[in-house]
Amino acid sequence: MGQITVNVNNRPYVIACDDGQEAHLTRLARYVDQRVGQLVAAVGQAGEARLLLMVSLLLADELSEAYEQSKRLGAGMEPSSDEALANLLDRLSQRIETIAERFEQA
Repeated sequence: MGQITVNVNNRPYVIACDDGQEAHLTRLARYVDQRVGQLVAAVGQAGEARLLLMVSLLLADELSEAYEQSKRLGAGMEPSSDEALANLLDRLSQRIETIAERFEQA
């Protein structure tokens, strides 16, 4: 079992994870920290629990938007079409990479 320490809003958190997942969780934590930083810049420090709740809601909104977009992209797609599925996954991957790049630059 792996273990990492991540920082969110300048506070360290020790997280247990499966072996080999350390880098992935570190990237996710950086993304969450960036979103917290953006929220703090917009509304100021609002208490740790409240900030994490607000960021969780923002991330859930992004996920919901991506899910809805995937449904729109997949509308009318034959379930058995491997090529159509590959195209859908490629578009979703590009969307995720675009979002990640936007936050890495922030």
